[in-house]
Amino acid sequence: MIVTLEEMKQYLRVDYEDDDQLIASFITTAEQLCRDVLRMDEEADLGNDEKVRTAVMYTVAYFYEHREEADHHDLILTLRSLLFGSRKEAF
Repeated sequence: MIVTLEEMKQYLRVDYEDDDQLIASFITTAEQLCRDVLRMDEEADLGNDEKVRTAVMYTVAYFYEHREEADHHDLILTLRSLLFGSRKEAF
């Protein structure tokens, strides 16, 4: 895991435990989404770059704040912009 639940809760300024399971699932989804954008299969590859950590945190925050009206196309475009320099040319 690139970002722990406690780090993410601090970033989101969440100080209660009601949403822990939701945030944890958002972290998992965000890491997979970043792997897809980066065209990487292994989780170990994500830990080498601070931009990836920022992208994961941004994605979790986006999912958390826009639970009901998320624009996934816009999110993917933003992630591509954030991670462009680290993106592999092909799978």
